[in-house]
Amino acid sequence: MAMDVVDYEIKGAEMQFVEVELDPGEAAIGEAGSMMFMDAGITMDTVFGDGSASQGGFFGKLLGAGKRLITGESLFTTIYTNQGAGKLRVAFAAPYPGKILPMDLRQLGGMLICQKDAFLCAARGVSLGIALQQKLSTGFFGGEGFIMQKLEGDGLAFVHAGGTVVRRTLQPGQTLLVDTGCVVAYTPGVNFEIQYVGKIKTALFGGEGLFLAKLTGPGEVWLQSLPFSRLASRIFAAAPQTGGGGREEGSVLGAVAGGGLLGGLLGGDND
Repeated sequence: MAMDVVDYEIKGAEMQFVEVELDPGEAAIGEAGSMMFMDAGITMDTVFGDGSASQGGFFGKLLGAGKRLITGESLFTTIYTNQGAGKLRVAFAAPYPGKILPMDLRQLGGMLICQKDAFLCAARGVSLGIALQQKLSTGFFGGEGFIMQKLEGDGLAFVHAGGTVVRRTLQPGQTLLVDTGCVVAYTPGVNFEIQYVGKIKTALFGGEGLFLAKLTGPGEVWLQSLPFSRLASRIFAAAPQTGGGGREEGSVLGAVAGGGLLGGLLGGDND
């Protein structure tokens, strides 16, 4: 299967989506639930695995699906194919506030390693696999940084990052220490390790955890300011069901009632 060459347009600011333009016969692959809209004439087909050219026969499809399952993704991928006579568009939306990054795998040496939930969509022919870190300590303590997705091919892939994104170019031997959840993607030349922070009081009271990702060049690194895990934990901590702030928080009523019975009754928390 040949790699499809697609045109695209990224729209929006905080909540972005990407419109992919498909010529007749071209196709794009997307994660389940990421499609926003598509022109009539585009057909959807759910396939086992990632639908890439590397999956030959049932065993190949099973292996591809197994790789996706290990990274926490669905066993199935949706392929959107232009069956019409003219150019048609399909759009894929970001799952939470952040930026959509177009990655030209041809310019990146044919491979990109990214967080397991970063992949959004790609041109047909991009292969989705797994990149397991080699060091045992990384597996035990790496958290989000341990099991990564590996994108291979020479076409376009789109990954999503939370918050603000920064791209760093690391020279040979240059090292960067990053919170494991803030690593979006990096090129294969970058060495990924997990480094122990050191002081126990830093781990207990610093709020940054015991371990950091140690990235050593040469290569390119993409970082995000708002990992989804961090966003989800803040939302969970603030939820009333977990003892967090109620809906009256920040209001005059909340300040007067102190979040007590009166505030709860008037705010509608106690039915």
